[in-house]
Amino acid sequence: MLNLIKHLKPFVWSIVLIFGLLFGQAMADLALPSYMADVVNIGIQNNGIDSAVPEAVSQAEYQKITLFMTADNKAQAAANYKLLDIAALSQADSQKYLKDYPALANEPIYVLDLKAGVTTDLLNDSFGKAILIVSGIEQKGAAALPGLADVVPAGTDPFLVIAKIPQAQMDQIMAKAATSITAMPANVVQQTAAAYLKTQYIALGLDMVSLQTMYIVKIGGWMLILTLLAAVASLATGFFSARIAAGLGRNLRRQIFTRVESFSNTEFDKFSTASLITRSTNDITQVQMLLVMLFRIAFYAPILGIGGIIKVVGSEASMTWIIAVAVAAMLVLVGVMLLVAVPKFKIIQKLVDKLNLVTREILSGLMVIRAFNTQKAEEAKFDAANKDLTKISLFINRVTVMLMPVMMLIMNLVTLLIVWVGAKQVDAGTTQVGNLIAFMQYAMQIIMSFLMVSMVFVMMPRAIVSVQRINEVLETLPVIVDPKKARGFNPTLKGQVEFRNVSFRYPGAEVDLLKNLNFTIKPGQTTAIIGSTGTGKTTLINLIPRFYDVTAGSVLVDGVDVREVTQHDLREKIGYVSQKTLLFSGTIESNIKYANENASLKEVENYARTAQAMEFITGSEKGLATPVSQGGSNFSGGQKQRLAIARALAKQPEIFIFDDSFSALDYTTDAALRKALRQETNGAAVVIVTQRISTVMYSEQIIVLDRGEIVGIGTHEELMKTSEVYREIAQSQLSKEELAS
Repeated sequence: MLNLIKHLKPFVWSIVLIFGLLFGQAMADLALPSYMADVVNIGIQNNGIDSAVPEAVSQAEYQKITLFMTADNKAQAAANYKLLDIAALSQADSQKYLKDYPALANEPIYVLDLKAGVTTDLLNDSFGKAILIVSGIEQKGAAALPGLADVVPAGTDPFLVIAKIPQAQMDQIMAKAATSITAMPANVVQQTAAAYLKTQYIALGLDMVSLQTMYIVKIGGWMLILTLLAAVASLATGFFSARIAAGLGRNLRRQIFTRVESFSNTEFDKFSTASLITRSTNDITQVQMLLVMLFRIAFYAPILGIGGIIKVVGSEASMTWIIAVAVAAMLVLVGVMLLVAVPKFKIIQKLVDKLNLVTREILSGLMVIRAFNTQKAEEAKFDAANKDLTKISLFINRVTVMLMPVMMLIMNLVTLLIVWVGAKQVDAGTTQVGNLIAFMQYAMQIIMSFLMVSMVFVMMPRAIVSVQRINEVLETLPVIVDPKKARGFNPTLKGQVEFRNVSFRYPGAEVDLLKNLNFTIKPGQTTAIIGSTGTGKTTLINLIPRFYDVTAGSVLVDGVDVREVTQHDLREKIGYVSQKTLLFSGTIESNIKYANENASLKEVENYARTAQAMEFITGSEKGLATPVSQGGSNFSGGQKQRLAIARALAKQPEIFIFDDSFSALDYTTDAALRKALRQETNGAAVVIVTQRISTVMYSEQIIVLDRGEIVGIGTHEELMKTSEVYREIAQSQLSKEELAS
């Protein structure tokens, strides 16, 4: 994962924004159960009465309530209530207050009038306890308050007697009762106060239906706003997550492509083409999917889960053991799943590589397969690779598919357990129905957070493997690199190539393939390299454009070691036609102009004519605009070779390298092409690798290789006299008359 983090540096601020959005979304989601509890507890059960502080109360009841307050609390209440008496009010005020409190016509009432900086929370505790005592005395008499029965004679109105008790004595009575009152659950005090205030509000003529409806609408409105905010945060998180994932995928693909472009043949020997394609596509897709899951789920789930646990502990601590049991069960489930599935994830990407490799080989070699009637064998090979991948995928899917139903079972069992335990607490009066509903919702949020994290864990192992595979490519440094201080070429030696004591062996090989080679390729001359198969001809010419670096000695171009100049400058001097001809999808014209995009149409035609390609080009209806399919599969081998030669000519280099580039041509075309090339490449050095004696007979210099060593060097006539190897090759291909001509 650390390797992935370093690729996320360009998106730091977007990630910070996502964290902020996720935190806001989690806070909104965590607030909803509390609001739902308020709707049930206060809006429904308490008729919308959300505080023990009365909005209005009759003068007689106000006096009863304040009897059970301390002197400070009485003063505080007096400062925040005003007495309304119909006789003392103006006509306008009378109409205003009578509309809200019809009972004002019969008796004075106290109306809440909070001063600046004072809230109902400040008064709630003193009013709640006082109303609890008043309600108890009204139901049970003086016995409702410990110590009160000693001072209130039987058969008398307790409130009349209490009103005459000195404040100091009353404080002592309240101090004795403080322990039992404080021990009562807050919800009991709230419910008692709400029931008492409901009776008083009805007596005052307040519209209780309107009061209840207003409260539910208010809380419902907040819930709607929070839901909308959470939805906006979720959409924004999804948008930014997708942008980051897409941006990272784009950057990784560009980095991989750029790194692969810098690879020498040594690195290509390490990574197969199929593997590089998989790493550039499937592996990056896995990383993108993981990122989206991480941002949208993995980062959100812990905030939601931890927040839910805090809410649960703060509200219904007596049932937190249920959450602990559920979390433990889920941890065991996820742990078992990871132990079973993770080892399989480590091999699934290799199986994808294998399937891609088999598919690519079959599609590339379809003509050969048909020619040898081996379709069944290739189908069996593909089927075996496909079944291996399918088997692993099915195993992983079966394991992960079991996760959801087991998680849902745990959730349903937890719900039943919460209802069973909570129902007893509701019946005992220690828990409210709304709190039970909120606890259930918090429990579901906590469980869902674990479920979401487990889904990320399912994807993470495979994505981590993909990250490792991507980094294998990005961290593979090419062995062929440009020098820190590049030199320039000698301008007086344009097109000269010199091999000085050159030896070469492939990485991992124990012996040299090329051994102590010394020769010079001069501009304006054709140098042919000939020898039996496996003698290192192609390897030798690959040292010139620096596709490989020599093991010993040096290769000089224009008097400078190729390792002392930049690869770009070196290859600008070379026109290369490889042994395996490759054309790009497009048109004939675009393929020829691939080496020189500024070439005019007339120049393109001239290059094609020199390469003996105009015959089949003009034979096509579209001419130079004739489409070229991928790899040039709609052209014959000879046609592809001629187009590749035309492409090299378009570059107008100082050095031409033709690696067995005439093998698919007939002798007549070969001869015509070589004659045209002599005129077109006049002044340039031409290097030809071939098996044909007829192709090299007229070369100014022929180098004969045998087992990686030069066994002959000279003209055709000289080698026929001095080189036995050359003579054997020549006599095996041409008659004495042809050799003598």
